[in-house]
Amino acid sequence: MNEPAVFKTVTKTMPESNIHRGDTDLGGRQNHSHYHNVYGMLMAQSTYKGMKLADEKKRPFVLTRAGFVGSQRYAATWTGDNLSTWEHLHMSIPMAIQLGLSGQPLAGPDIGGYAGNATPQLFGRWMGVGSMFPFCRGHSERDTTDHEPWSFGDECEEVCRVALQRRYRILPLIYTLFYFAHTEGIPVATPTFFADTKDLELRTHENSFMLGPLLVYASTGKDQELYEMQHKLPKGIWLDFDFEDSHPDLPALYLKGGSIIPVAPPHQHVDEATPTDDLSLLVALDEHGKAEGSLYEDDGDGYEYTKGGYLLTTYFAERKSSTVVVKVSKTEGSFTRPNRRLHVQLLLGKCAKIEAWGTDGEVLQIPIPSENEISELVLASEKRSKFRIESAKRIPESDGALGHKGTELSQTPVEMKSGDWLLKVVPWIGGRIISMQHLPSGTEWLHSRVDVNGYEEYSGVEYRSAGCSEEYSVIQRDLEQAGELESLNLEGDIGGGLILERQIYVSRKNPKLFGINSAIVARNVGAGSGGFSRLVCLRVHPMFNLLHPTESYVAFTAIGGSHHEVWPESGEQLFEGNLRPNGEWMLVDKGLGLALVNLFDIREVYKCLVHWGTGMVNLELWSEERPVAKECPLNIRHKYEVRAIP
Repeated sequence: MNEPAVFKTVTKTMPESNIHRGDTDLGGRQNHSHYHNVYGMLMAQSTYKGMKLADEKKRPFVLTRAGFVGSQRYAATWTGDNLSTWEHLHMSIPMAIQLGLSGQPLAGPDIGGYAGNATPQLFGRWMGVGSMFPFCRGHSERDTTDHEPWSFGDECEEVCRVALQRRYRILPLIYTLFYFAHTEGIPVATPTFFADTKDLELRTHENSFMLGPLLVYASTGKDQELYEMQHKLPKGIWLDFDFEDSHPDLPALYLKGGSIIPVAPPHQHVDEATPTDDLSLLVALDEHGKAEGSLYEDDGDGYEYTKGGYLLTTYFAERKSSTVVVKVSKTEGSFTRPNRRLHVQLLLGKCAKIEAWGTDGEVLQIPIPSENEISELVLASEKRSKFRIESAKRIPESDGALGHKGTELSQTPVEMKSGDWLLKVVPWIGGRIISMQHLPSGTEWLHSRVDVNGYEEYSGVEYRSAGCSEEYSVIQRDLEQAGELESLNLEGDIGGGLILERQIYVSRKNPKLFGINSAIVARNVGAGSGGFSRLVCLRVHPMFNLLHPTESYVAFTAIGGSHHEVWPESGEQLFEGNLRPNGEWMLVDKGLGLALVNLFDIREVYKCLVHWGTGMVNLELWSEERPVAKECPLNIRHKYEVRAIP
């Protein structure tokens, strides 16, 4: 949490006026704005150095969320508090790749999503992809459903088991790639277009990536079927293979022609492995009948490798007439080659292969069958692979969707799906909206953790004042109410005899809109107060996602007629009086060509606040600040719709 994270502030970090007494070479005594961007890296650096001082013979492992140029020398990075959504599964691939391109090779997401509840299919698909990332771990916040593989049923557990077995098999490849990342700066995971830089279409593909010459091709969409998709491959020879474990919810694997990759036996954990375990090489010949690849080995810990205590082996394969010869072409380092068997698998495509056994370090000759025999092998393998895929037990997609009125609501988000909108509401913490998805465009304008952010409402001008965390009751939920398609009525006790009421609805007259009617009402104000409550202000506080932060801004025409465009670099801005929007303002995303429009009654809104954060923006509506009585509540009634922009 070393951004540093300070949750009880609007900015979620330290005030810029905070003073740090840094070392002289770092700038000395400065305010927080001077140190903010390097704070996370400096924390990782000091942790790394402290661990190394504690035990000089072990390599420290440090994990950081924040970083700066050079932080890869001290820590791995995870991509932060992601959500259990298909969108964030899809985003995890480009995020891990971009971190690699930025110099951080050891990176990956929280598999399954940190906030929210994953479904079985989402979790299984994510584990299939995540097991191939340089950094691989599952992680979720408190108060979510269990996110262990066995928590989602037998089908998901089996897919996760196979996915993790795949990772253990390719660990020699991953470790070798980390060696090259360390010595040459090449990312462990690279974008697919690295294999064919002239094919510009590959630059738009975000559901595949490379581990060296190994191409990982995944289905990252809820409605995507991996083997019904057209797999866009780089130019050249790409041979598909598996470990006899193909499954519709696991990525497809391809090896580039001209490549050799090392593979290990499947273990339960790395301590089971020994240097004398069988070593497997997967070989894919190029158009010239040749292939080459490397294997890096050392003690797995410590620093003997800096003194030459490692073994870097280059393997070379070449077809000569009816034989493929596999041999060691080059070695580096003083590490002794283990005495082990060598298992070579020559890939033919369609998961077919020719296998041969020998001794590592010695020349191995593999006889090549005739063309007819190879065709028969490929055809038979293709049939077996197709049968495995078609007969695989699919992971069910179960949202645990909520029933309607009268259904137990405890700990399960209320889902409203009507008209153009899919909304998810958590009554038990602030009655907040945690998901706001526009169905026609597939855009999720808002998605948050269960316990914070999202769409909140407060009863005072103070940030996170009463109303945002209390338990709300569902008073009524109807599929069809007079004038609405679907309606959800909530109320929460905010103390002092006051109730915060909220109605969320989708209009029958215009299903493109959904509306929220909120009010602070006096339910039981003490007699000594003259029937009036404490001073309150209804503050609507939605936190919207920025899918394209550099192409997003807030636009409106003020009551006084002036036109405004508020961009992220402007920071926080408050609009009052004639500078308030004249009944509507919009969050524009030029990348999407869409705008989320917020319409409201200007007679009920006294202030409008725009606050930009990292990947998010608040568009707040404030009522006047005054006491309320039974006859005079505070109201804000507003609506949202999505419009196309030119």
